Amino acid sequence: MKKILFISSTGGHLTEMLQLAPMFETCDYHIVTEKTEANIGLKDKYGKDRFDTLVYGTKDHILSYGFKFAYNYLKSEVLYWRIKPDYVITTGTHTAVPMCQIAHRHHKKVIWIETIANSTAPTMAGKMIYPIADLFIVQWKSMLKVYPNAVYGGWIF
Repeated sequence: MKKILFISSTGGHLTEMLQLAPMFETCDYHIVTEKTEANIGLKDKYGKDRFDTLVYGTKDHILSYGFKFAYNYLKSEVLYWRIKPDYVITTGTHTAVPMCQIAHRHHKKVIWIETIANSTAPTMAGKMIYPIADLFIVQWKSMLKVYPNAVYGGWIF
């Protein structure tokens, strides 16, 4: 059974990722997201051995964000070696970038699903991962102009 690490930022990205929950029955899965009051109950739902969190941070607070991003990168390294995924699947955004880079560096498959929130412009994180993703999926046909090597997958909802 393949080990799949599902990772996303909190909020809408996490909501999109959890639409993939039917896949959890077909793989050895692990979920990683940011720690917030809104999603901490997921540890109870999916089990503490299948759920981890990273520090929540936003680019609105640029000084503290830099430190939080660096911490999350280091914690992602630790999680990667503990989980040892065959695949990393993500709906973005910045929280997932380090894990995707780590997985790519170790020749594991990276699957990026660009957010449904953007129909004409790329996300900053998407632009960073597009060149290294093994599969880059967009949810709007119009995004194929932005990411010509992507695959149109339709809406995740």
